[in-house]
Amino acid sequence: MHMDESERYAEQLATQLRKGFLAYCVLKVCSHEPKYTSDIIKQLSEAELVVVEGTIYPLLSRLQKDGLLLHEWQESEQGPPRKYYKITQFGQEVMDQVTKKITALNTTLKKL
Repeated sequence: MHMDESERYAEQLATQLRKGFLAYCVLKVCSHEPKYTSDIIKQLSEAELVVVEGTIYPLLSRLQKDGLLLHEWQESEQGPPRKYYKITQFGQEVMDQVTKKITALNTTLKKL
C-alpha cells in the first residue's frame, strides 16, 4: 500500500516538473522556424516527450497570451490556411534565462 502512495506523490511532483519543462521545450521547438501544431507535437515526441493535443493547444494559447509566442497564417495544400507559431523576442529572452536555470539545476543535481 505504501508503494502506491509514494508512486502517486512522485507522479504529482513529476507532473509539476513536466508542465514547466514542456513550455520550455515548445519555445525551443518554435525558436528555429515557425511551426505548425502537429509539427510541434511530432518534434516533441521524436525527442521522447509525449504530449497530446488537449495539452498542447491550451499551452500554445497561454504562451501566446503571455507574449512568448506569436502566430502567422500560412497557406496549405491540404486545405484551409494553417496557424504557425514562432517565438517572440520576449520568448527568446525567457527561453535563454530558463536555459541558464536548467543548467544550474542540473549542476546542483550532479553535486547531490
